Amino acid sequence: MDSINNSISTDFYNPRDVYEVKILLAYFLGKIERPVTPAQLLEIIRSDEIVSYFLYVEAVEQMLSNGTLALEEREGTEYYVLTEKGRTGAEELKDLVSKSVRDRIYAAGLKLFAKLRAEQEAHIGISEKDSGYSVHCVLNDGELTFLEMDMFAPDKEQAEFIKSKIQTNPSEFYSRLLDYVISNEEFVPDISE
Repeated sequence: MDSINNSISTDFYNPRDVYEVKILLAYFLGKIERPVTPAQLLEIIRSDEIVSYFLYVEAVEQMLSNGTLALEEREGTEYYVLTEKGRTGAEELKDLVSKSVRDRIYAAGLKLFAKLRAEQEAHIGISEKDSGYSVHCVLNDGELTFLEMDMFAPDKEQAEFIKSKIQTNPSEFYSRLLDYVISNEEFVPDISE
């Protein structure tokens, strides 16, 4: 049984030709409905090893040359934008790429954009103090600061750990903190003991 499992390649479910990759990229860009920088798109397709780098490069070059993909500059940053021709093709041909692969690239994109948003909303710094380290955390939503606090850590390793845990999901950190505050009750000792 192990020999059968070892011979099955996980690459089986990934696109193997440029045609499929072009459809996949067009599908993703149409579904995500936002411009994506070249670096972001590369990170998305490489995050789950969905597409080989060489197929990706060839697909993007062909899409740019045939007009299904455009490179636009906005505020000094270049973005890939799906053209109307690309949007129509993606919708008509999406079933030529398996749904599981389409779902994987979409999930990878959502994950990257959530991470980028969290990084913009959370500003976390570490500073050394006399008896340890202070982890300073500021969570913003646009102009609104909804949390600003300092936490003590006895050493730099623990301070870095706290910082990384908050950065992983700042919204969840804030939600759990609020849940704790809301459910926190005065301690009443049991005098019957």
